[in-house]
Amino acid sequence: MKLVRYGEMGAEKPGLIGPNGSLRDLSDVIDDVAGDQLGDAALDKLRGLDAQDLPPVAGTPRFGAPVGRVGKFIGVGLNYADHAAETGAAIPEEPVLFTKATSCISGPNDDVRFPRRAEKGDWEVELALVIGRKAKNIKESQSLDHIAGYCICNDISERAFQLEGTGQWLKGKSHDSWGPLGPWLVTRDEIADPQALELWLDLNGERAQTGATATMVFPVAELVSFISRFMTLLPGDVITTGTPPGVGMARDPQRFLRQGDEMRLGVTGLGEQLHNVVIEA
Repeated sequence: MKLVRYGEMGAEKPGLIGPNGSLRDLSDVIDDVAGDQLGDAALDKLRGLDAQDLPPVAGTPRFGAPVGRVGKFIGVGLNYADHAAETGAAIPEEPVLFTKATSCISGPNDDVRFPRRAEKGDWEVELALVIGRKAKNIKESQSLDHIAGYCICNDISERAFQLEGTGQWLKGKSHDSWGPLGPWLVTRDEIADPQALELWLDLNGERAQTGATATMVFPVAELVSFISRFMTLLPGDVITTGTPPGVGMARDPQRFLRQGDEMRLGVTGLGEQLHNVVIEA
């Protein structure tokens, strides 16, 4: 099942993608793709609906992030050995965690915007997961059962904000529009193995990143279990799981995002995102 949120930013409505690819409205069934609606019982109820009985949505509305009211947006750094190597960092002995401000969450085709003072904007295609059930100090064997579904994340970064000065990842990851999610939330029953997915990102039509979740240092199940030891994960929390090699700061010479650049990215079974880069006046 593919769940979406569509409409103007801040006023998105819940929907789903029908078997024929049509967009159907869920507003009479749920108020949002968020919170308790991400639990197993609620998702089973949605699976029981006949998409053809739901109102069709006309035209091609904007898609927002496929999950609303996100409480925590947690990132995992250096989770691909080849990405760690290209940045000159050691492979971590345990997951490297950071947060992104939830205000940075945007839609899968929204512009990616940088403030004028930004000089080192970078791209990172990632697999993200959305928590569906409260998780606290859970075993690795229980982790996948606590996931509602998966989506694409472009973990946009500004490397000077992230690594120079005080070197705080939060401020290098959190500007408005630096957390595109979607286009849809694919429920976990459709992803047999989250460690068997391909990731890619094209910059202006040329392949920049190629990777596979099979090469993660810490797989999805281990990440959820590990994070739940330090904080309670709640329905709607998002964890983005790291990026494969090919980021701009690791190139020689380095290549950072500029006005008018186009990023197209995807993950197996999760659709694609498309972003234009805008430098704010």
